[in-house]
Amino acid sequence: MTIRATCLLSSAVIALVAAGPVSAQGVVDVAIIGDPDTFDPMISTKDVVSIVTQHFLETLYTFDASWDVVPLLAADMPQISEDGLTYTIPLREGVSFHDGSTMDSADVLSSLQRWTEVASRGMGIADKIAGIEATGPAEITISLSEPYSPLLSLLAFSNSAAVVYPEEIIADQIETPVGTGPYQLVAHEPDQYVQLTRFDGYTQPPEAAGERRQTLDEIRFVPVPDTNTRVEGLLSGQFAYADSLSTEAYDRISASDVAEPVLLEPFGWPMFAVNHKQGLMTDLNIRRAVQAALPHDDMLFAAFGDEKFFQTDGALYPEGWAWHTEAGTDLYNINDQERAAEYLEQAGYDGQPLRILTSRQYEFHYQMAEVARMALEMAGFTVQMDVVDWATLAQNRDNPDLWDIYITHSPFLPEPSLTSSFFATSREGWNNPEKEAILDRFTAETDPEARREIYAELQTITYEDVGLIKIGNFNALQGKARSLDGVTPSPWPAFWNASIME
Repeated sequence: MTIRATCLLSSAVIALVAAGPVSAQGVVDVAIIGDPDTFDPMISTKDVVSIVTQHFLETLYTFDASWDVVPLLAADMPQISEDGLTYTIPLREGVSFHDGSTMDSADVLSSLQRWTEVASRGMGIADKIAGIEATGPAEITISLSEPYSPLLSLLAFSNSAAVVYPEEIIADQIETPVGTGPYQLVAHEPDQYVQLTRFDGYTQPPEAAGERRQTLDEIRFVPVPDTNTRVEGLLSGQFAYADSLSTEAYDRISASDVAEPVLLEPFGWPMFAVNHKQGLMTDLNIRRAVQAALPHDDMLFAAFGDEKFFQTDGALYPEGWAWHTEAGTDLYNINDQERAAEYLEQAGYDGQPLRILTSRQYEFHYQMAEVARMALEMAGFTVQMDVVDWATLAQNRDNPDLWDIYITHSPFLPEPSLTSSFFATSREGWNNPEKEAILDRFTAETDPEARREIYAELQTITYEDVGLIKIGNFNALQGKARSLDGVTPSPWPAFWNASIME
């Protein structure tokens, strides 16, 4: 869904949009990698959507600086029954939507029901939800058919997000989002800007979530697909913040009097997402051939250029994380094209093109793909590189007819169950019965140590069945104006506490 330049508040805004974005004191322009293709984060897992929509749409819970789940629209943490099947959630009272209505349990009920029907994460646990009820004007109760330990993490996450809308606008597609956040969406000019302004009716969340001050009058998100253009705009002072910059620009930004680098270390992991629904990659030997052929060191070096920006590491979580394990990583970074050729022979490979879907808006994706292509061709693959813009990639990856591998990345997430690729309901469709059994045990277990042991099994089968292919760890580079204060470094930078220093 592409949202055209639209007045979202009143007829008065239409005239302002026609003349361009509103000028105001305390305005920041933020360069992002592309235009959000939707402002409904329930139906999207894209970071560019999360970065923008978190400012005007909110969830029952959120994460604090330590990645602990804390209340946002909920008034407190839930009461959980002894059997782990019933979550009774108190709701904050007096919370206003941007249309002037007041949030109540009917809004939350309708929103959560829609989440289980249209959101990939919600659909992934829909079969475990026995019911959702409004058990009072300011109370919602979720009943499970079996314990599901990551539930609160799912309710807190900002993509495929369980955001709360007014009951009256709930539909299969929500063209005009109405939320409760500190800023409100007033206009969108495709490929030019997304304009947010302060919501004067905002009420602050509970203390644990942290204050969300509205220091800025306006935030404008500007889609800038080319990484070099984002860098130059940051250095010239055009942008107060720029996301996803090439690591080659680090030294230039460091030396600038106008801007400074923001390095997230470690940020996350690039991966090759595998089409398990149809096509070449449904054959295990083909998947093993790809896994064996890839030269991870070379791919990471091509993508990031300097070892201070990446680590060749097969563990799905790096050292220092509770989920870190080396289980299964003997199958990481094999870099053996002859072994890959043997797998191709076992598969009876006939030269059918292996279609790799990628984009240059995340330049490091493309650079990894180019190195992978050469290694795969050495192993005997015919490789078809489909290089498109990120919006097209996001659309095409939902159609399993169009790709065998697409390249993406993820930050390290606080709960492994937030990684949608593990679930058969994801667009990749990895539906291995042994993996499903492991995943069910993992999500039903509540003891942290037992969960870590089961997670090691999940990582092992990810390698053995080639559920996905992790390339390594990387540190992400963003940049900010030296005059910008109050933005906490994050995979999803938020600007509700931002201010411009004189």
